[in-house]
Amino acid sequence: MLQVLITLQYNKQRDYRVGLRERLTERMDKLQAMMESNHHLEKPEEVIELLDTITFAWTILSEEDRDYVQGCQHAIEDKIEWKL
Repeated sequence: MLQVLITLQYNKQRDYRVGLRERLTERMDKLQAMMESNHHLEKPEEVIELLDTITFAWTILSEEDRDYVQGCQHAIEDKIEWKL
């Protein structure tokens, strides 16, 4: 019985992490679209709000995503045009 409960708890945590990663991927995609359209220059508060929904899960983000987020934060703070 204890093993069943442990297994159920593990599966629940794994499902949460998978769901969270999917949501983070969607948010990163939205962030990319906002940055590429230079939305951060027109309405930085909207991009900052989105960044807040991403950075809360900093430890789950890949190193590449962390670098991207930091680049976005820099572009917002210094009002830099985002160029590909």
